Amino acid sequence: MIKKFIRKILGVKDDGRDPSQPVTLGPDEHKIDPRLVSRNAITVTQTLQDAGFKAFVVGGAVRDLLLGVKPKDFDIATDATPEQVKKLFRRAFIIGRRFQIVHVMFGQDLLEVTTFRGNGSDNAPKDEHGRVLRDNNFGPQHEDAARRDFTINAMYYDPATQTVLDYHGGIEDIRAKLLRIIGVPEARYREDPVRMLRVVRFAAKLGFTIEPTTRAPIPVMAPLIDNVPAARVFDEMLKLLLSGHALACLKELRSAGLHHGLLPLLDVVLEQPIGMKFVTLALESTDGRVKAGKGVSPGFLFASLLWHQVLEKWNAYRAAGEAPIPALHLAADDVLDTQTENLALQRRIATDMRDIWAMQPRFERRTGKAPFKLLEHPRFRAGYDFLLLRCESGELPVEVGEWWTAFYAAEGGEREALLAAANQRDRGEAGQKRKRPPRRGPRRGNAGGGGDGAQPRAAGGGEE
Repeated sequence: MIKKFIRKILGVKDDGRDPSQPVTLGPDEHKIDPRLVSRNAITVTQTLQDAGFKAFVVGGAVRDLLLGVKPKDFDIATDATPEQVKKLFRRAFIIGRRFQIVHVMFGQDLLEVTTFRGNGSDNAPKDEHGRVLRDNNFGPQHEDAARRDFTINAMYYDPATQTVLDYHGGIEDIRAKLLRIIGVPEARYREDPVRMLRVVRFAAKLGFTIEPTTRAPIPVMAPLIDNVPAARVFDEMLKLLLSGHALACLKELRSAGLHHGLLPLLDVVLEQPIGMKFVTLALESTDGRVKAGKGVSPGFLFASLLWHQVLEKWNAYRAAGEAPIPALHLAADDVLDTQTENLALQRRIATDMRDIWAMQPRFERRTGKAPFKLLEHPRFRAGYDFLLLRCESGELPVEVGEWWTAFYAAEGGEREALLAAANQRDRGEAGQKRKRPPRRGPRRGNAGGGGDGAQPRAAGGGEE
């Protein structure tokens, strides 16, 4: 009775089940369609089983199979050591320091094979905050299940027998659309703070509810993410933003209390209304491409998320007297220096971001050979898509985007005609701005008020 009360206080699920004994589900109960299982995953499990080892499809792949979704990746868990796994496959590589795993390659298809983990984390090296630094203790399958993060990710599927082993009530939580951490939430988040980001990503991606005791410690423990290597946080952020549910993920991050101080990037995205429409459009576009199976450029995505930081600094440098182009480069340097430190942005991604930003003033120059040269830029399509987002969000006139769409699709003489029409229109607008109404003597009251009628430039405009 006392143990049950303590487990309830700590938020540990207690349904009377022995966590060392799994519930075994047959095909009629789990209803997994075997046609959704990768042939290469079957080959790996069968090869390991033929060599006398246990082997199962595990984790997110089983979760997706139970939901009737074809998994993108298949992970395998086995009682074979990494060295034993490596000997069984021609193209197998042991990687990792914190957790040793084996990558088994079939052409371009990569499968991760992990050895069952044991409950040796108490003796594993940790930092001063309790985060596990290195842990390669192996153990029995039920201990491996207890080491996994959420109940819905702690099930094992054997393609040979078409059975699912469920140690922690994962099938019940899937049916209830509930995300529940295994063990004491505070302890599990302290071991690996990235789990707080993962629970948010899964909740948004799957449309699940985070179980109350799993959610409760997150706002208090969020600062622990600062102790995680920036490269690992970046990888998790990229998974979140490329999940096909980026907008939902960002809303869930805010709801869970993970946005404040977690990443300056998220504070900017979620708390500056001036750029929210632009960011919303960018994320909706990204989500649409992911769901359609199209590729997404991380450089374009982060260029969109950070654009209004760049825009703010760009305007500040211009107000201080810098010429537009040098001002934009200075603004980009400032933002990238800060975010590279916080997010461990890869150099390739940062270069793509800088190219996209640097092209924006050039889209407003529609004279001479400038538009033709811009078409030849290797990153033109990304810069053009970025311009359309700026127009759609109201940052630039819609006409600019429409002109470039026509110019991009046109050929030969059609482009010359578009250029001539744009030049004529620009000269007309410039003449209207210079024209002043005739002086009619001193103003009285409001008569003749309103100045010269010139409209302010759209935010983020290029050179004068």
